[in-house]
Amino acid sequence: MNATGMTQESPAARIGLGLMRIDALEDAAIRELYSGARQAGVTLFDHADIYGGSWHECERRFGEALRLSPSERAEVTIQSKCGIRIDQPGFDFSAAHIVRQVEGSLRALGTDHLDRLLLHRPDTLVEPEEVARAFDELEAAGKVRAFGVSNHTVGQIRLLRTAVRQPLDVDQVQFGLGHAALAAQGIAANMAGTPQSTDRDGGLLDFARIEGITLQAWSPFQYGFFEGTIFDHPEAAGLRAALDRLATHYGTTPTAIATAWITRHPARMQVVLGTTRADRVAESVAGAGISLSRAEWYELFAAAGYEIP
Repeated sequence: MNATGMTQESPAARIGLGLMRIDALEDAAIRELYSGARQAGVTLFDHADIYGGSWHECERRFGEALRLSPSERAEVTIQSKCGIRIDQPGFDFSAAHIVRQVEGSLRALGTDHLDRLLLHRPDTLVEPEEVARAFDELEAAGKVRAFGVSNHTVGQIRLLRTAVRQPLDVDQVQFGLGHAALAAQGIAANMAGTPQSTDRDGGLLDFARIEGITLQAWSPFQYGFFEGTIFDHPEAAGLRAALDRLATHYGTTPTAIATAWITRHPARMQVVLGTTRADRVAESVAGAGISLSRAEWYELFAAAGYEIP
């Protein structure tokens, strides 16, 4: 950290833009959002085959609105996800489904490769050998360059590793001040009868740090599971007051401070935004450049309603 309290790494490297809501935008608005993100230094763009409510809809809108030139495509990281079925109940990590969905994503996006493919939500019927077969085929064909998971526990990652030979270098999980169980459980470990002490992911936060897995925080400003945002939820008044105070102190916005709270953690998470506003992207990039003190981090944690023993 330098004298101004800013980190040395490019703050934009910690921010990604999720495109799950762009189906409601006009092409010009998609281009404006993308251009604003790029001007802020963002290079990570996150998709999924189900975004938009029908197969590959948001990917198609992105591809058709932008039609990236080869030089521009080479400067950005495009990742997508598959595994959730929207045409039937449940999930599907069969080799045939994974390969089919990646090929659909490539057509929709107008690109010849994904920089990374994530398995979207755990399939309890998974056969790791099927996943390995799909990953090997996609990698050999040059259609996917890196692989990861989303919403997976430690045990689920270890199970996949029994057959998958490629590094699973990313796990995209919900995390933020309104949904911080990933960090809160360890803080309250060994506190019997305290709901916060319940282990839901097998110690994923520590596991990711040990194994060199990048955690990507999705819906970073949501309160709970899509109950509203921390900026407007009625039960988050105390948190908003703390965010406002620190925003004033740092001469920035509450959005920037909420981002800084995530990026301050030494797990070095990336923040995947779901906004359709370029100015919010710029605020988050600014926030990723702020290094909160330990006291400030824990102040926000407590203000969000979590226990500090």
